[in-house]
Amino acid sequence: MQKYQSAAARILLALVFLGLVLLRLTAIMNHPNGYIDYQVTLGAVGLPSIFAPLLILVQLVAGLGLLIGYKTKLCAYTLAGLAFFLAIILGRFQPEVMFLYFGITGGMLLLAVHHQTSCSLDNSKK
Repeated sequence: MQKYQSAAARILLALVFLGLVLLRLTAIMNHPNGYIDYQVTLGAVGLPSIFAPLLILVQLVAGLGLLIGYKTKLCAYTLAGLAFFLAIILGRFQPEVMFLYFGITGGMLLLAVHHQTSCSLDNSKK
């Protein structure tokens, strides 16, 4: 039972980032100036516009990696760094978001330490 709990945790943490990407891409596609609006939103928190595609790409690739359990440790550390970065950047404007991202950072670090979960591609090689 415990091995399935860690797999469920891995999948749920992956869905946080994949859900954010899907919501963001839906918003971009449904509005004529969606991508420009996203860049302006990032600019409002002090990030240059180059971060718009980078954030989407990192969250999509690392989120998919976590979802299927491929290179789980690397993906978890990557998303932990991203979540910590977002906590610092967004925490200046919304303190509640800062605490949410700090919690996600902690979950990702725990997953990086215990990266051997069931139902993953990493374990199918053995």
